[in-house]
Order: sequence, then C-alpha cells, then structure tokens
Amino acid sequence: MPENDNAITVEIYDQTYRLHGNDREYVERLAATVDSKMRAVAAQGRTVDSLRVAVLAALNLADELARLEERSAAAVSSGDSVASIRSRAHSLSGLLDEVLGEERKAG
Repeated sequence: MPENDNAITVEIYDQTYRLHGNDREYVERLAATVDSKMRAVAAQGRTVDSLRVAVLAALNLADELARLEERSAAAVSSGDSVASIRSRAHSLSGLLDEVLGEERKAG
C-alpha cells in the first residue's frame, strides 16, 4: 500500500497517532497543545485513566476557546483592531504557558 503524503505521525500522551493534513507544522502544533494540556490535567488530578484525562483536557480547551471567543467578540464590539486582539491572544498564550510551567515544577 503506498504511503500517504498527507499522513503525519504525532505523539499525544505517550500514544502515537497517524493523522492526515496539509500543514504538518500546524498539525504537530495542535498535537503538542493537546499533549501539554493532557499532561497538565493529569498532573493536577487524581485519575490515571487516559480517557478521563482526555475528556478533562478537552473541556479545558473548550473553556479556553469559549473565553477567547467572548473576549474577541467584546473587543471587536468595542472597536479594538484585529492586531490588538492578536496581541492579546499571544500574551494570554504566554501567560498560560508560564502558569502550566509553574504547575509542572510544583507537581
């Protein structure tokens, strides 16, 4: 069977997945985000069940997305520029990385 050029192999929470996409870097970045979130959830929780960790990580990511969408809608309605919104999103992402890094050190 011929190799699919769009196949991208990633590792998430110690499991290997073969995904399909046109932008390898983007898919790898998404996988790294999910892996990072799952590890943060596992470090905070009492469960070792990977399915439960995945669901809790998905809920955390959905919450982050909803909050960003709310902030984005509020910023746009108040007249902020797209560049300002991107700058804020980048800052929030950096803050999240710092918090997760500190939690990993403490855990």
